[in-house]
Amino acid sequence: MAEFVLVAGAWLGSWAWDDVVPGLREAGHGAHAVTLSGVAEKRDVPAGQQRHVQDIVDVVSQGDLRDVVVVGHSYSGIPVGQAAERIGDRLNRAVFVDSNVPADGESFTAVWSEAQVAALTERGFWPPLTAEDYAGQGLSDAEIARIVEGSTPHPAASLTEPAVLTRPLGEIPATYVKCLLDGDTPSPDVVKLLESDRWQLVELDTGHWPMFSRPKELTTILLEAAQG
Repeated sequence: MAEFVLVAGAWLGSWAWDDVVPGLREAGHGAHAVTLSGVAEKRDVPAGQQRHVQDIVDVVSQGDLRDVVVVGHSYSGIPVGQAAERIGDRLNRAVFVDSNVPADGESFTAVWSEAQVAALTERGFWPPLTAEDYAGQGLSDAEIARIVEGSTPHPAASLTEPAVLTRPLGEIPATYVKCLLDGDTPSPDVVKLLESDRWQLVELDTGHWPMFSRPKELTTILLEAAQG
C-alpha cells in the first residue's frame, strides 16, 4: 500500500483533490490531501516556502507514513521536490503534475521581472486568477467556477524564498506529468531532469488543472507511478 501526499498549486487547498482521493483509496492506498499554510482554511497562518516544505514533511512524519508518493501540482512542485529529499527512505516516488521544480538557491519568482517581484512583495500576496484566465484549459464552466470560488490569495514569501536542496533533484525517483493544453513540452529545467534514468514523462491531453478536468485519468497515472 502506498501513501499519497497530495499538494495543489497556488491559491488552492486540500479540497482541490476531492475528485482524486476516492479513487486512490478505493485502490487500497492511503491518500492525504494537504492544505499549505497561508491558503484556504489556513489563510491566516504566516507562510514562506520553507514553511510549505515543512507542512508536507509534517504530514509524513506525524502520520508515520511509509512508501510515500508525494504529489506536487504547479507551484507546489517546488516545496514537494524539497520535501521528497527530506523524507529520505520513506519516499517511494515524487510526481510533479505540470509543475515547477526546485533548483537550489532559486525561487519561484526567479524568472519574474524586478518590477513584478517588487509589486508582489509590496502587496504581500499573489491574487487568484479570474475565470477568464482558465479559458482553453479543458475545464467546464462549472469547474472554473468551483476553482475561482475556492481560491484564496497566495502568500508572497513562499514565492520569493529560495529552494534548498542538498543533492541533485534528478537522483530521486520521479514522474513528470505534462498537461498538453498548457504547452507541448516541459520547461527546459524539467527536460534536463528527464535525462535522468530515475525520471519518467507522462503526457495528459488536458489543461493545467487535471485534478478538475481529468481526475480519473490523473488518478490512474498516480496509481501507475506508485508501481514505479
